[in-house]
Amino acid sequence: MSDSKTTMVAPPEGVVGEGFFATKLNDVVGLARANSLWPLPFATSCCGIEFMATMASHYDLARFGSERVSFSPRQADMLMVMGTISKKMAPILRQVYEQMSEPRWVIAVGACASSGGVFDTYSVLQGIDKVIPVDVYVPGCPPRPEQIVDGVMKLQEIVKNESVRRRSSPEYQELLASYNIK
Repeated sequence: MSDSKTTMVAPPEGVVGEGFFATKLNDVVGLARANSLWPLPFATSCCGIEFMATMASHYDLARFGSERVSFSPRQADMLMVMGTISKKMAPILRQVYEQMSEPRWVIAVGACASSGGVFDTYSVLQGIDKVIPVDVYVPGCPPRPEQIVDGVMKLQEIVKNESVRRRSSPEYQELLASYNIK
């Protein structure tokens, strides 16, 4: 028998009684979404290698509900952009983002995806937020697997606290319109 405690996801606030538990729908949906993010890796360079290490047994991103890596945008809800994105690749990245169904979230992993990195040239996109909205930025060149796990955990907090109705709000529609996304 081990002395270590097993940590589980805390239930949302609610009313507990004999044989029932009542809470808000937003809290339950947020908890379910946050702990079942399906990543779509869009890896173009060295950050992709760090992502592979993150998915391996030592760091095991599956602990956070992200076990099923999807290579189809229609079956993923978390786009992880890792590495240098050229301006020629930007329309493809945008197309992949648009093919994802709502709700969808984006993590920019590494300096190149976040800001172009050391490649301040005419052919490199200086941050993916020029073409798609980004929810979490993970710094580093390349970021360590611990940083990627931390970025996923930060995204989980965002997802957990997001209203079910946020995606149909005027503010969200305005954000998408600013990127010319319908």
